Amino acid sequence: MSARILVLLLACLFAGVAHAAETEWKAGEHYFLIEPPQPTDGDAIEVIEVFSYACPACNTFRPIADKIKEALPDGATMSYLPAAFRTDEDWPVFQRAFLTARALGLVDKTHSDVFDAIWAGGPLAILDMNTRRPKDPMPTIEDVATFYATYGVDAKEFVATANSFAINTQMKRADARIKAYGVDSTPTLVINGKYRLTGQSAGSWDKLQELVLFLVAKEAAAGTAAGETQAAAEPSAKD
Repeated sequence: MSARILVLLLACLFAGVAHAAETEWKAGEHYFLIEPPQPTDGDAIEVIEVFSYACPACNTFRPIADKIKEALPDGATMSYLPAAFRTDEDWPVFQRAFLTARALGLVDKTHSDVFDAIWAGGPLAILDMNTRRPKDPMPTIEDVATFYATYGVDAKEFVATANSFAINTQMKRADARIKAYGVDSTPTLVINGKYRLTGQSAGSWDKLQELVLFLVAKEAAAGTAAGETQAAAEPSAKD
């Protein structure tokens, strides 16, 4: 199935949802336009969660993020972009860890487990469970590598990859993308490089899925309109 046909099907499928929600969801109130819009990868409509493993709100948000991912239609994808806002809470280490795990093909197997290793009293905890104060020292990338080694990767390979030029570059790019999106808190969702929203802007986390699907439908409809305009502008083939 071509990308254009897929987008058309998406637009038809969710046109009713978009029309019904048009009066409820308002730009500048429930979601915010990203100016200028940022490029996306591929033809799929992108839903990105800007997060940190060391963010307690992101840990709480986990099941909601999973439901949103499951509810996305064909032609829309969900991915994760790690932030490094809080150096005092080890966010840069966990940003490096996520990007390394992704490079080694581990994220699908480990994403939820890393949260548990931090917030369920596991080996990567950043809080002392007795005092509820930040640990000193915080987990290092070597500690993180030991955790990931339980999933079959060599700990030394993990550390070497984590400290590589490629991962350092990806960290800088992640920071630049987050800045370009205008994100200043986590968890925040970004739809197709154009819209930024949070549970607070949506009214509650329970309403976030509906808003995400509305914006995905909006993008599908926009893609269909753009495709039809382009097709109309192209000269007809001659016999």
